[in-house]
Amino acid sequence: MDKKREFEDSVKKILEIIGEDPNREGLIKTPERVYKAFLYLTQGYHQDPKDVLNEALFTSSNDEMVVVRDIEFYSMCEHHLLPIIGRAHVAYIPDGKVVGLSKIPRMVNVFARRLQIQEQMTEQIADAIMDTVQPKGVGVVVQARHMCMEMRGVEKICSTTVSSALRGVFKEHLKTREEFFNIINAPQSQRF
Repeated sequence: MDKKREFEDSVKKILEIIGEDPNREGLIKTPERVYKAFLYLTQGYHQDPKDVLNEALFTSSNDEMVVVRDIEFYSMCEHHLLPIIGRAHVAYIPDGKVVGLSKIPRMVNVFARRLQIQEQMTEQIADAIMDTVQPKGVGVVVQARHMCMEMRGVEKICSTTVSSALRGVFKEHLKTREEFFNIINAPQSQRF
């Protein structure tokens, strides 16, 4: 049996187990829709972060902090397969190379589009940039809402989880770390 058919049959079985009729008009195409949604939501498994970043590495004399903030992402909790909705803030200090700005959000998506835990995703983003771009340092902060906490379990609506990963000068130098946190925590009116 092909994987698509096997996946769709599994969704039908889940619908039956929870007491639904998979042949009901509104559910007839649901297994196929769920299959397509999962392919999209987990496409990060088929992307190599090094390929994404190496496509846009450029020689540069810049040695000041580069920050891309408020990168919206959607992921899925590996424990419950429920959504994680958040924003990532990523900074690095170049050391002879800069990366195209659009590649930073793409890097976030490479890891967000896998079954995840937030702490691991934060570290994966930092490590991929550190390993591929080889900057003086990387700072990543991720703020997210977890539907596994809001829709079930403790049911704490709008609670936010914050995780960080600091590498190189972001970890070693207090002033660098403070500059990064000041930039990402600036009020909306001071952003542009």
